[in-house]
Amino acid sequence: MLSEMMFMSANKSNKEKLDEMLRRALPRHTEPVPAHFTHKLLTQLRETEERRILARVILEERLSIAGCVAVATIAIVAALVFPSIAESFTNQIEAFVYKMSEAVEAVSRQWLFHTAFAGALAFAVYSLVDLLAGDS
Repeated sequence: MLSEMMFMSANKSNKEKLDEMLRRALPRHTEPVPAHFTHKLLTQLRETEERRILARVILEERLSIAGCVAVATIAIVAALVFPSIAESFTNQIEAFVYKMSEAVEAVSRQWLFHTAFAGALAFAVYSLVDLLAGDS
């Protein structure tokens, strides 16, 4: 008997299971159960779950914004309290920007070589993916 119920329940959808459970639980109920009761109940459950997920996402976004504000505040305070560190950091940023502009200039002088190299690299990656993935 139990194995038959388990087999029958494995073949039914969640809506059918809920309808059957309600039919068994409400035999003495005098009012008829509306036809779309299960759909309404499942919709309410889904909406409740969606609201819970949305609330969690909103909390995570607020925490990330608060973290960004805190890091920015700490950086400003550190720059005011330790001006030598801020000056060193600024000099390093300027050097980085200068080196990047030199690198862009060097690459622009040899654009044909870099274009051919990028094409060969793209073909090698494509070939490797095709070899590993195959026809599947």
